[in-house]
Amino acid sequence: MATDPTKYKLNHSMIRVKDPKRSVEFYEFLGMKLINQIKNPDANFDLYFLAYDSPKAVSHGNQWTDREGIVELTHNYGTENDPDYKIANGNTDPRGFGHLAISVDNIQAACQRIEDAGYKFQKKLSDGKMRHIAFVLDPDGYWVEVVPQKPLEQTENSKETDPSTYRMNHTMIRIKDPGVSLNFYKDVMGMQLKRTSESKNGGFNLYFLGYGAPAADSAPDGVSPTADQEGLLELTWNYGTEKDPNFKYHDGNAQPQGFGHICVAVDDLDAACARFEEKKVNWKKRLTDGRMKNIAFVLDPDGYWIEVVQNEKLKTRANW
Repeated sequence: MATDPTKYKLNHSMIRVKDPKRSVEFYEFLGMKLINQIKNPDANFDLYFLAYDSPKAVSHGNQWTDREGIVELTHNYGTENDPDYKIANGNTDPRGFGHLAISVDNIQAACQRIEDAGYKFQKKLSDGKMRHIAFVLDPDGYWVEVVPQKPLEQTENSKETDPSTYRMNHTMIRIKDPGVSLNFYKDVMGMQLKRTSESKNGGFNLYFLGYGAPAADSAPDGVSPTADQEGLLELTWNYGTEKDPNFKYHDGNAQPQGFGHICVAVDDLDAACARFEEKKVNWKKRLTDGRMKNIAFVLDPDGYWIEVVQNEKLKTRANW
């Protein structure tokens, strides 16, 4: 039994939502499509999987476990009617998860379209010094970064934007120790480091990892060389956290809840989990634990949950 980490995919990122109707509507407005829904009435929750699926999308038409860049919305029954229910978006204390990010064909036009629809921004293009990124707020207050696929000067005179060309580009989480986390995601999870962005004046570094093709060798100013990809993981390291023995990020699953996990789809689930066992990972749930025998959860160095599922295109297992 063998497993090949180069065949793995960063399949999805899960966030909890208060009202699935409002949240699905928002992500569909960003150009995504509801590609799968799993109802669990016995356990009082439903799952909604959204992804870019137009003919121009990277994973167009793929079986849902054979994709990258999916957003999984988890709805626990009754939250939509609870006036006191509120998610933790990870950007106020306790911090951990940071944001989802989409890359767009025309960032000025895309942001104008979002604003015209009445959605709020955490940061508009015109705010602050960074004029090439924006952050829109989803209905629960999660941050969704908007980044350009083309230089701003190429698109500033156009008011056209085509959501079918957008990408669910990356998911950002904060990490305590970059050496430990980079080693884990590269050696254990089999990802490659595609890009590093250092901000010495800001006191932080960004590391972009993922599977599949390497990043482009170069890109125009203001455009990420990974902007055309989907399903990347961005690790944010704020200088000095690794030196504080008591410092800890929030995994989103302890109270107050919000972000839940990232998910990696693998070529052979049993073989992959055997490999993780050899790598001496910390488990949240082994395949053999509990009733659900088709999923496992590994813990990363900061305690974030990584779900592991079978890529059903490569080998049928769960028949989701």
